[in-house]
Amino acid sequence: MPRTAKPSPSRHDGHPRRPLSEEAHERLEEMIVELELLPGAPVSEAMLAARLGLGRTPIREALQRLAREHLIEVLPHRGYRVSEIDPAQQLRMLEVRREIERLVVRQAARLADATERDDFARLADAFDDAAYSGDWQLFRRANRRFIVLCRETARNEFSAGAMAAMRGLVRRFWVLNYRSAAEQPDIARSYARTARQIARGDEARAAAEFDVLMDHVEAFTRGHGRPSRSGSVDPVLE
Repeated sequence: MPRTAKPSPSRHDGHPRRPLSEEAHERLEEMIVELELLPGAPVSEAMLAARLGLGRTPIREALQRLAREHLIEVLPHRGYRVSEIDPAQQLRMLEVRREIERLVVRQAARLADATERDDFARLADAFDDAAYSGDWQLFRRANRRFIVLCRETARNEFSAGAMAAMRGLVRRFWVLNYRSAAEQPDIARSYARTARQIARGDEARAAAEFDVLMDHVEAFTRGHGRPSRSGSVDPVLE
């Protein structure tokens, strides 16, 4: 008698339930990014499993993924700890981020449909409002939507995956330095100009504005670290 395939787990609304490891990764990433788990803090599978109400297996899988994303350090025979915030590492990441996201910006300008172009135009206005008012939360919301919209409109799963792998490090650095970022309207204005050129479908100008934006981000990153005795760069915690 042929075996009947087991139905996949589903929620009450009929949609497939996402793997627990994905839920664990999302929740732990948010705790690290929002500094609920502080840089350098030791963590264990048992402690996190109890805190999140999940089993140790999805927690272990999430920690391994976060280690690949440089948000967690694996300490052989000792467990795990949250990675330190290292502006020198941020600068190395920015080299990669600049190249990948410039490509994504060009693709978004070329491929966005009319609705998506309207969304980019609204984001440009939101960034301008944030630059004028110094409203960090408005900037942060617009920034998160801008990244997601770029990723969606570029329609390339490989660039989307590369952006996702850097997302946590990028967000945590900005959360740490949000007070200073709110005083840097040039960054918000550069986001506005980039979003506006994507809305207009101008690939070349969108890429050029994005390069100016990344110049501002790089300068901001360099300004928020200080040389340590070992010669590396340590974060300035405000």
